Formats: sequence, structure tokens, C-alpha cells
Amino acid sequence: MNDPLESLDMIFDLAFYLPFVVLAAVVLAASIRVLREYERGVVFTLGRFTGVKGPGLILLVPYIQQMVRVDLRVAVLDVPSQDVISRDNVSVKVNAIIFFRVVDPGKAVVQVQNYHQATSELAQTTLRSVLGKHELDELLAERDKMNNDIQEILDQQTDAWGIKVANVELKHIDLGESMVRVMARQAEAERERRAKIINAEGEEQAAQKLLEAARILGAAPEAMQLRYLSTLATIGMQNSSTIVFPFPTEFGQLLQKMSERARQAGPGAAA
Repeated sequence: MNDPLESLDMIFDLAFYLPFVVLAAVVLAASIRVLREYERGVVFTLGRFTGVKGPGLILLVPYIQQMVRVDLRVAVLDVPSQDVISRDNVSVKVNAIIFFRVVDPGKAVVQVQNYHQATSELAQTTLRSVLGKHELDELLAERDKMNNDIQEILDQQTDAWGIKVANVELKHIDLGESMVRVMARQAEAERERRAKIINAEGEEQAAQKLLEAARILGAAPEAMQLRYLSTLATIGMQNSSTIVFPFPTEFGQLLQKMSERARQAGPGAAA
């Protein structure tokens, strides 16, 4: 049998070491961090930046080292509607979406207090600045160009924060009711202008074709005679009381030659 005194000594020993074991467990639990694949940990040792760790299991020195988690996934930022005055003095409301991500966790934590808010404020001012340099027609017709211009400016300015702006998309460009009516009238006038141009082009082409036909008929009397007979046949097929007297083309040519001879002879010959 075990001696009761020995058992009592073991209990006292366990009671003596138990607080140390618990303290060690607490310290170990406080020093362990687990970072996901898309996370990084910015580590500060006694307040000084000492590096970026992760992903996976991270061990920190309790009360000496602290860690700030940073998400590396692409974030979507909805820029509130901004009142923009275009270069031709038209007031519009514009909102946009910005896609960005952190590429340097150290800069994103150390260089700026809140990179989400800082990027949002910078996007609002950049949106007003860039769009205000263009006319309304450019804002409506060249959205891709506007998106690229805003994205390049934002990317350059946020590079110091460790932020990469991947894409910018203008969502809505809202116009006032008066401007909508003006644009509707402008579109209607543009359609009327195009219709008149198309009609004039058709008249011009028809006149050219008639001129070519007249030249062909004038150069070939036989063709003129055939055209004359075709016209008589068409008139004869109609139920009308119109009487048509054929006029030989040779007689017309004879009259034309006599008129030319009279002009060449002059007034003295006629006397």
C-alpha cells in the first residue's frame, strides 16, 4: 500500500506547481495566432514595426509584441454620389465603385490611420476633379476613358499607403429634369437633321442617274426612240382618254439642223 504521507506530499506538490502550469498555458495561448491564407499580421515589438508574418501559425511574445491583422482580398468601395459641374457648366450627380486591395500590409498600417476611409475620401475628391475637366457629352459617351483616368490617379496616390487600385467603374450619371428635356430635344433635332441629309443625298443620286440616262439617250437616237415607244405602250395600257400623237425623232433632228444653219447664216443671209 502507498504511504498516506507520500500521497499527501504529491498533492501538495501538484498544488504548488499547478498555478505555474496554468500560467504557462495562459501565456502560450496568448502568444499563438493563426492567420488565414488571405491574412497577414503586422507585428510591433515594444511599439516598433518589426515585420509582417503569415499565413499560418504565428508565435508572439506576450505583452511585448502586438499584431494587427490585414486582409489582402479585393475590397469593394462604394463612392457616394458627388455633385459634379462639367466643363460646359452642367450639374450632374455621379457615383462610382472602386475595387482595391492591400499589397503592402506594413505601409497600410503604419503610413495611414484607416486606409478604407482614406481611399474613400481620396476617391470622392478625385472623382469631382477628373469629371469636372470634361464636357457632359464626354461623360456620357466616354465612360471607359473616365474610368481609366480616375483609376490611374488613385493608384498613383495610394501607392504610398500600400494600396493597389485595380478598377474604377462609374455607376450612375444622374441629370436634372430640365437637362433631360433639353437632351431629348437635341436628340430629336439630330434625327431630323440626319433625315434631311439622307433625303438630300437621295435626291442628288437620283439627279445624277437621270443626267447619265439623258446623256446615254442623247448619244444614241435609237435608244431614245425605244424609250419613246415604251412610254407610248405604257400610256396605252392605262384606261384614260388621253390622245397621244407620235412625234418622230427624225423630224426633231431635222428642225434642230435647220435652226443651226439659220444661226450660222446670220441676219445678213436672211435679208
